[in-house]
Amino acid sequence: MATSKTGLYGHPNGKIGNIVFYVLNGQNVSRTIGDPGKPSRNQLANRQSMSVTMAFLKPMNDFINASFGLEAAGTVRNAFNLATSYNKKEAIQGEYPNLSVNYSKVILSRGSLPVAKDIKIDKTGAGILISWDPDCSDRSVSHDDRVMIMLYHPLRKKASSFLNAARREEGSRLLKITEEWMNEPIEAYLCFKTADEKQISDSIYIGNLNGEKESSEEKSKKEKYLKLKTRFDQVAADYLRLLYLDSGAHVDTKAFRHLQKEYEVLKAKLDSLPGKPG
Repeated sequence: MATSKTGLYGHPNGKIGNIVFYVLNGQNVSRTIGDPGKPSRNQLANRQSMSVTMAFLKPMNDFINASFGLEAAGTVRNAFNLATSYNKKEAIQGEYPNLSVNYSKVILSRGSLPVAKDIKIDKTGAGILISWDPDCSDRSVSHDDRVMIMLYHPLRKKASSFLNAARREEGSRLLKITEEWMNEPIEAYLCFKTADEKQISDSIYIGNLNGEKESSEEKSKKEKYLKLKTRFDQVAADYLRLLYLDSGAHVDTKAFRHLQKEYEVLKAKLDSLPGKPG
């Protein structure tokens, strides 16, 4: 049963049929409940896209709260919602069920503050050196603009946030992380924020260190896919051979029906199994 606090035609609060009405962040919203039925392939792709995006962004929550806080202020959305929306749309690549993050297209901040030129990343014996042109002659920037740096570690699915890494005028920052982490793949991002926190720049993808390597999870998915694909290829060859042998004379046999069933089941599994090479 639902109740309405604003009169007969106001927004209800509660359940009507399979729809629930409630207030979220001061906004009236509603959603359906119950069994929605078997999801379509597009729905499954949308769910995986959301899952991949949120799993990628979750370790960066403190950075995102600082980088998208300005844009979220005064709206019904929070910083993580904004980051999820941007990256689900812009930074997810591939086809279901093999969706992944395109690190070069990740968006970790949006704003009008100019970024610096000549941004670089280098690995040294002492740590990871991030450098940029410290020029502050442009009147729209300031020498004390804050530099925010994000390092993402794909194999560990963790992030290292440096929310106040340096000032714009300093031109560089040496980041010290453990040697083991420093020798694994790293994806790096940077943005600038004014000292009074009233303006921020677009985030910049600085680049990758140490190349791309598969995680144990990704290797396992590929091994499972290849194992199933090998079995499918064997079954498919037998199935097609019998299907056309003697002008289809075998299609009414019990053996053929069992083979056909296995062919269809394996094909359906391959269509939804992650780990497809390339």
